[in-house]
Amino acid sequence: MTIRLVKIAMVASCALFGLLVAFNNLADYGSNATFVRHTLSMDTTFPNNALKGRAIESPAVATVAYWLIIAGEALTGLLLALGSLRLALALQAPARDFNAAKSIAVLGLGLGFLLWFTGFMVVGGEWFAMWQSKDWNGVPSAFRFVVVILLVALFLVQRDEETA
Repeated sequence: MTIRLVKIAMVASCALFGLLVAFNNLADYGSNATFVRHTLSMDTTFPNNALKGRAIESPAVATVAYWLIIAGEALTGLLLALGSLRLALALQAPARDFNAAKSIAVLGLGLGFLLWFTGFMVVGGEWFAMWQSKDWNGVPSAFRFVVVILLVALFLVQRDEETA
């Protein structure tokens, strides 16, 4: 039972994180919109950067990208909240049912991985060379999120046995 409770708490914590990040991006919209604009425009990367041909300077594109990020964060948080609720409802169920209840949480963790690894580290970090910016580098933060998500996912998908 303890392992199931820990899995539920870890998924719920990831849900809280996703929802809080989405909320913060709405509450401090201007700061975070500026972050996305600087990343896409590549205006703070190294001087004479040979990759600057990839830059996107359109404010409309930056706004759409930012809203997609917020939507991804919110959806991640909602899926994880629903996943933790499903796990909690299956807490005392047979192992087969508890294991089956993991699917939505796994989907939420997978979406979080896609957002923070593929979106921030691959697209932002590498395609738009965000790592070159002293002021607008979100790669270290994204890496921390990805590691937590992966560790929670690895622990969650371990098969649960019947409870005593």
